[in-house]
Amino acid sequence: MTMTDSRVLTGDRPTGPLHLGHYFGTLRNRVELQQRGADLIVVVADYQVLTDRDVADRLAETVEGLVLDYLAAGLDPDRTTVFAHSAVPALNQLLLPFLSLVTVPELQRNPTVKDEIGHSRQSSVSGLMFTYPVHQAADILFCKGNLVPVGQDQLPHIEVTRTVARRFNERYGPVFPVPEGLLSEAPVLAGTDGRKMSKSRGNAIALAATPDETARLIKAATTDADRHITYDPEHRPGVSGLLHLAALCQGRSPHAVAEELGSAGAATLKRVVTEAVNEFLAPIRERRAAYAQDPGFVRSLLRAGNARANELADQTLREVRAAMGAAF
Repeated sequence: MTMTDSRVLTGDRPTGPLHLGHYFGTLRNRVELQQRGADLIVVVADYQVLTDRDVADRLAETVEGLVLDYLAAGLDPDRTTVFAHSAVPALNQLLLPFLSLVTVPELQRNPTVKDEIGHSRQSSVSGLMFTYPVHQAADILFCKGNLVPVGQDQLPHIEVTRTVARRFNERYGPVFPVPEGLLSEAPVLAGTDGRKMSKSRGNAIALAATPDETARLIKAATTDADRHITYDPEHRPGVSGLLHLAALCQGRSPHAVAEELGSAGAATLKRVVTEAVNEFLAPIRERRAAYAQDPGFVRSLLRAGNARANELADQTLREVRAAMGAAF
């Protein structure tokens, strides 16, 4: 399968600003797929914000901020479809027949669901959380996506989508491609406390952060008392996380950055990291600021994406109804 034959479905929940972990984990890969000719469709999964929280605060503002982050990262508004899940009702109508194709034990065994339930912010698990993999199957299959970029932890969700597609085709006739997961080689990026970078942990450097905000975050980062700088993720997670961040921004290896620093100490390490991050983010910030000057453009991009997504979903739903012999 060539990229020009590929329809790639990917996306994010609008739970806050995207950060460098998102950029090196997924956004950079999306831009590359777009440049290689894939039909890239990005879902802003606004309904799915409710999988692990009771309410969705300031959702419209967060959705627009997410689109600005996409554009700043390099997604081409003329070549990529960006749409909001809630704006495509036919997509959700696929959920019921899809739920009929999986069993409760299959959902209960899903390791990703187990992990997400374990980290849920809710006092009890909602049905939306439990059926999250089938919602994702609808997100992928409504547009007949055949390639889905994922991390290792998301492979169980892709397997549910593949199961849904196969079982539907076996039961009702061939309608859906059986999508492939595209495993990302993206690094797990440590935040300013040495743990995985995450909005919820407060250790993330947002793409929209100012140079001064970035400097403050890195200045407060966790290091240790050893002045000699070495890359040792197991024993020196804080120092190693900063080295890894600088290396990614500079296109170098963390060992090379560490060797150059030698016994310069943590303060110099933080200065080097701050300079590397701010230099790397400068063009991204510039693009974001330019797009932010025209909020009408962001809304028009979403309207156009919603329109295309609705066309695709309506066509797929018609095919599903015909295959199932539905009298409606």
